[in-house]
Amino acid sequence: MLVIKIGGGAAIGEGGYTNFAEDLAGIAEPVVVVHGGNAEFSDLSRRLGMPPRMIASSSGRVTRYTDAATMDTMLMAYCGKVNKRLVATLRAAGVDAVGLSAIDGGIAVGRRKPVLRGAEDGKSKVLRDDHAGTLETLDPSLVRLLLQNGYTPVLTPPALGEAGVPINVDGDKLALELATALQADGLLFFSDTPGLLRDRHDESSLIAEIDASSPETALAAAAGRMVVKVEAALGAVERGVGRVVFADGRITRPIQAALDGQGTTVRRAIAEPPLAKHVVKTPHLSPSSVRSGQGESS
Repeated sequence: MLVIKIGGGAAIGEGGYTNFAEDLAGIAEPVVVVHGGNAEFSDLSRRLGMPPRMIASSSGRVTRYTDAATMDTMLMAYCGKVNKRLVATLRAAGVDAVGLSAIDGGIAVGRRKPVLRGAEDGKSKVLRDDHAGTLETLDPSLVRLLLQNGYTPVLTPPALGEAGVPINVDGDKLALELATALQADGLLFFSDTPGLLRDRHDESSLIAEIDASSPETALAAAAGRMVVKVEAALGAVERGVGRVVFADGRITRPIQAALDGQGTTVRRAIAEPPLAKHVVKTPHLSPSSVRSGQGESS
């Protein structure tokens, strides 16, 4: 079982979905895809006259302010265009994909934080009516039902808040919770970098492996959104996920490259079976040896 998170950066985009689809069509085991949509969300917001408002916390973490109108835009971008374009691409490649938001079937429920405090353009702000929050409970029943019937679930934020209000939650944490609940062998994060870099401006400075029992160096090297991703990876390994890989989503065959060890692998420093154990179809495999319709990207 794999959980795959495809980042929402513009460098991956719709063109990159074909690479994931072709790769996923060759995966012979259950896969769950979680995807982002930040670039499309930001572009649509600007075109609707609501440019993104980014708020930096005292710890340096940056959060998007999501009022009610911005949430409507998020629903259009994430649950609409991005989810359906990705599902269409997967199905065209032979992957039996089903698109869902984390709201559907009560998959993810969270607690809304209506007040956002931080700095915007260097000025302290207190913004109210924020439709963002944190995940509190996850029910994988619908995801399991789809997997048991041969489908590939393709999930996206938002999650469900109290009183039926959709809330913007972190997609990486959604992937983490799903991987934990489903007891996944691996959790793969794909973005527009080769993995975790010592110098984020130098793609040759890749950190190939992180020991989850002593992650201080990796956390020190992480910056911005990568801090959240590394913390999610550490949490996944701590909670029983076999290992986590940060990998490049811009390349051909991105999933198989990650399974073969390209990128940054997070695991405990003990002998573990390689991720390459995940079977990939080849022309020499008989049809009966491969489960059809399995394959995925995040």
